[in-house]
Amino acid sequence: MPVRITLEDDEALVLFELLASRTVEATSAPERNALTALQGLLEKQLVGPFSANYAQLLAAARSSLVARYGVQLTSLRKHGA
Repeated sequence: MPVRITLEDDEALVLFELLASRTVEATSAPERNALTALQGLLEKQLVGPFSANYAQLLAAARSSLVARYGVQLTSLRKHGA
């Protein structure tokens, strides 16, 4: 059964950049497959990564997220931890 996730534009753009830059390392083939599938879905929806001013759009999206959520980062719990 498909899972639907709703992201704000800025969240989607920053997540896409994170996945595209390979900053997140998957430890197994299934994880890599899931991350690649997510990146592909974002790529189909976003126009920002293909814009001439992508760097500016990304910087604005990052600033927007910091303004919304603050700079305090919460670590993600690993499954089973």
